[in-house]
Amino acid sequence: MSEKSAPGGGLRERKKRATRAALTEAAVRLAAEHGAEKVTVEAISAAAGVSVRTFFNYFDTRDDVFVLTDAETGARVRRSLLDAPADLPPLLALRDAMAAELAEAEQQHELWRLHGEVLRAAPHLMVRSLSAHLADETELAEAVAERLRSGPGTRAPESAHAPAGAPAAPPDAGCERRKALDLYPRLLAAVAVTAVRVSVDHWCARPEERAFRDVFQEVFAHLAAGLPAPPA
Repeated sequence: MSEKSAPGGGLRERKKRATRAALTEAAVRLAAEHGAEKVTVEAISAAAGVSVRTFFNYFDTRDDVFVLTDAETGARVRRSLLDAPADLPPLLALRDAMAAELAEAEQQHELWRLHGEVLRAAPHLMVRSLSAHLADETELAEAVAERLRSGPGTRAPESAHAPAGAPAAPPDAGCERRKALDLYPRLLAAVAVTAVRVSVDHWCARPEERAFRDVFQEVFAHLAAGLPAPPA
């Protein structure tokens, strides 16, 4: 099988994702043990088995490794959303796009738990994480708006595909982009992002009860049904 045709985007792509994941896991585990403020780029790189130079190929600063957002993952979700069948409602198209990226979620239980502990112990990282997730949500809302305008089979706007390591947008850029969006795309993106967070939090609190995918599907089923009150 050629590199290009290999599952998961090709051998090179899978190696990049594995390296990024290794750096993130090393950072979170070190921070959970020693405190984020005591963790250095050198320590993270050594724990992940890569050079400091490699670290900076993936992250602009040390704090970025704790954010747990990935521009390439966001781009894949947006592409899947835009390529979904025309007769699939936007909420369900978004559910399926996100589910594809969460297919291995159950393997991340411990890491997600530790990451939550790290953020709660380091408010500045919590703020940075929230800011990054809001930016992702804005890009997702833009993709929803694009699907509504152009229909499936399109591609996400180029403005939503900023490459990793690209200069950060001005602080007010995200606000201006959100102002340009109609209410429905913003609401759907926010609801979907919240649905993922609630699914993860609920499952992490009781992983022995059900598979993560079942919790995730139930959350979206409630949303699709209009959130009726459960039976007494």
